Amino acid sequence: MAMDVERSEYRQDMSFQPRANRIGMWLFLVSETFLFGAFLAARYYSTGTLRPEELNQALALFLTVVLLGSSVSAYLAETAIRFNHRRKFIIFTAVTIALGLLFLGGVVVELREAIHLFPPGTPYGSSYFMLIGLHAFHVVTGLIALSIVLRLGVMGHFSSKDYWGVEGVVKYWHFVDLAWVVIYPTLYLF
Repeated sequence: MAMDVERSEYRQDMSFQPRANRIGMWLFLVSETFLFGAFLAARYYSTGTLRPEELNQALALFLTVVLLGSSVSAYLAETAIRFNHRRKFIIFTAVTIALGLLFLGGVVVELREAIHLFPPGTPYGSSYFMLIGLHAFHVVTGLIALSIVLRLGVMGHFSSKDYWGVEGVVKYWHFVDLAWVVIYPTLYLF
């Protein structure tokens, strides 16, 4: 009996938890920034600002627009659940996932072209495949997290009082989008 009272008192005093979650998430994103920074630095160290003329600029720009659109829909999903609009949350989360899958499909097309134009053994090819691969891995993990959040949301989880899971995943998705905003000019414009 005393243990049950102790547990319920502990659960009631969880005011520190959202703050701790946010701090943890920001520390994780900072560590990810260093990882991407190392890969970006390796690109500039190995090839300078040279880039092949054969790059598919139109596809890369399209993928950038798709990913930025997914960031907007992710924000709208988070805002919807914050105001208990579950239907909108589900729709915008599904749209975010669809746009993420479209992005990955475009990356596959991009990689098929790139493997012949600048093989991984070349300095630019190594940098290109390293950065695209690292980013694609993060997109896949973001899509898995978004799918879990969507499933939980459909099952009735999350509300205006408890939406940390959605907020954390959306913050991660925004980070993945922001990473692409830096990778895109690094690989395609400079």
